[in-house]
Amino acid sequence: MTEDFNIRDNLWDPNFPYHLAHRDILLKIANSFLLELSNLTESFSTRYLDNNQDSNSVLDLVFLHPLTPEFNNYHIRSDWRLISDHAPIIINISIPDKFIQTRKCSLVKNSKEEWYFIEELANYIKNINISSIHCIRSQENIIQTLAININSSWQKYSKDVNITKHSKVW
Repeated sequence: MTEDFNIRDNLWDPNFPYHLAHRDILLKIANSFLLELSNLTESFSTRYLDNNQDSNSVLDLVFLHPLTPEFNNYHIRSDWRLISDHAPIIINISIPDKFIQTRKCSLVKNSKEEWYFIEELANYIKNINISSIHCIRSQENIIQTLAININSSWQKYSKDVNITKHSKVW
C-alpha cells in the first residue's frame, strides 16, 4: 500500500519535529492488513515545494508485509519529478504465477434446476435409514452414499459457467 497520505510526522520525516495522532490511526489501519511502514535506511523527501520558506517533506509512504523481499527495498526518484511536486516511488513486486479459475459449476438462483436439486437433496436426507447404523463403518457407508447422491444431483442440475468481472457472488 503506497500513497500520498498527507500526514507529516517525525517517525518518517526527521525534519518534522512533531508526532501527530493521525500517525497512530494510519499505523493501526495498516496493521489491520498485516502491513508495516517500510522505511529506507536514509530519509528522502517525497514532496518538494516551490518556495524557500517551507521545507520539503515526506508525505508519500510505503506499507508492505514485513516478510516480503520488497520490504525496505524501494527507491525514491526525486530526479524523475519533472513538473510534479512529488517524487515517484519505484518498487518491484514479484507476482508469482498462479492458476486463476475462470469456470465453475453453479445453480441459477431461484431456477427450476435449483428447486429440483434441493428437492432431491431433501429426499436423500429424508430417506436415510438410521436404524442401520450399528458401528462407525455403517455410518461411514451411509455418509459415502449420501455424498455420491449429492454429487450426482449436482452434476445433473448445475451448469458450467464462465466467471467474469460481471459475475455475482452468491
